[in-house]
Amino acid sequence: QVQLVESGGGLVQAGGSLRLACAASGRTFSTLTMAWFRQAPGKERDFVAGIRWTTFYADSVRGRFTISKDNAKNTVYLQMNSLKPEDTAVYYCAADAYGRLLDYENGYAYWGQGTQVTVSS
Repeated sequence: QVQLVESGGGLVQAGGSLRLACAASGRTFSTLTMAWFRQAPGKERDFVAGIRWTTFYADSVRGRFTISKDNAKNTVYLQMNSLKPEDTAVYYCAADAYGRLLDYENGYAYWGQGTQVTVSS
């Protein structure tokens, strides 16, 4: 089992920045693939970014968002810059215990509770 707890969401104006954090416990953190997904109202949950030995991003956020991790703190981060109103969503942290590089929801067995990000225009 992997437990995930997100933090760092909030309200920000367009063009601003936020950093999300996700603390993991229950498995050896360095062996996990960690990812961020987001879900806007009335829409499906979409992949945002992932990290294992490499990073991978959705086209919609590449160049604006950066995913990173601190193995010593068992924490993954999502630095979000140049935020747009269309980035408004609940952001979820996810983990894959098999270390795969996946960009789809069904590939991840473990999920956090989500944190709201709202970008005003």
